[in-house]
Formats: sequence, structure tokens, C-alpha cells
Amino acid sequence: MCEPEFRLPIDRHVNADQFAVHVADNVAELHRYVARRVGLDPAEDIVADVFMTAYRRRDRFDPALGPIRPWLFGIATNVIHRHHRQEARHLRALGRLEGRQVAAADSPDPVIGAEHRALVTALGRMKTEHRDALFLFAVAGLTIPEIAQAMAVPEGTVKTWLHRGRAVAAEHFERTLAEACVPKGGTR
Repeated sequence: MCEPEFRLPIDRHVNADQFAVHVADNVAELHRYVARRVGLDPAEDIVADVFMTAYRRRDRFDPALGPIRPWLFGIATNVIHRHHRQEARHLRALGRLEGRQVAAADSPDPVIGAEHRALVTALGRMKTEHRDALFLFAVAGLTIPEIAQAMAVPEGTVKTWLHRGRAVAAEHFERTLAEACVPKGGTR
């Protein structure tokens, strides 16, 4: 995919229409990334929040660091964190009201259910920055330099986070799928 090489002007007086022209090329890709992280329902609101935040903070974007794309994905990652914290608080409150924890639906297929549980477990046990780096790489399609820019860390740190995140995922998948393939009674 060809990366647009426009630069966002650092002018606090850029109006909303001018700003929209600068970010329009990223809307579809950003929406796909957000939707894959949080689902379609909240994605539009989150993407709108990303662009409102970017507009309010447009003076913080440094065009010397490169294109606007990684900067927008960095903002999106932070907005997604806020969304997850709000959702977790909401689910805990529901769990308290119902006297039990809210559980995710399992698939009737034991292997698919096991894969889903392994993925959820692996993502839940990863450090936040490892999970974010994996999502920016695998879902958003950002390169290691772009992830480094989006997360404001050196490229070597991104490589380490990707390695560690993949290792956690592989460990949980291997263990969970091995358990799912063992028939009841404990022998193969």
C-alpha cells in the first residue's frame, strides 16, 4: 500500500475542514484497526474521538518525525486503552449487580473454543505495550519504525516487545490446544 507523504501543518488556526483534508487518507485504515481491536459497534465513536484528539493536539505533531499515520495510530491506541478501561469498569459493575462475573460465550466446537480462550488468555497476560505493538504490527500493518514512532520508543524496544508478545501467545496456544485435543479420560 502506498503511504501518503503529506505533512500536517503545525498551525493552531487550521480549521476543521483543512484538518479533514490532511487526515482523510487514513480514516478507512484507522477504522479497520480500531474495529478489529474493539468491534464494529464502538469503532466509529472511537475513530471520531481519535480525530477530535488529533485536532485538539495538532500542535504536538512534528512533521520532521515523518508522516501523520503513526501519530494517528498512537492516538488510536491510547483511546482504545481508555475504552477498555471504561468497559472493564462497566463489566465489573454488571458482575457485582448480577452477583457473578460476566463470561464470554464459548464456541460449541471445542478446538475453536480452545483457540478463542487461548487468544483471550494470551492477550490478557501480555504486558500492555507488547499487546499494543502486536496489534499495531499485525492489525494496523505498521512497520517497526512506524510503531516506534507511534509508541515513542526506540525500534529495538519494539522488536523486543513483538518477540515477547509472540512468545506469550505461542506458549498459551500450544498449551491450550494440547489440552483441547486430549479426549475426556486423559489419554489420546
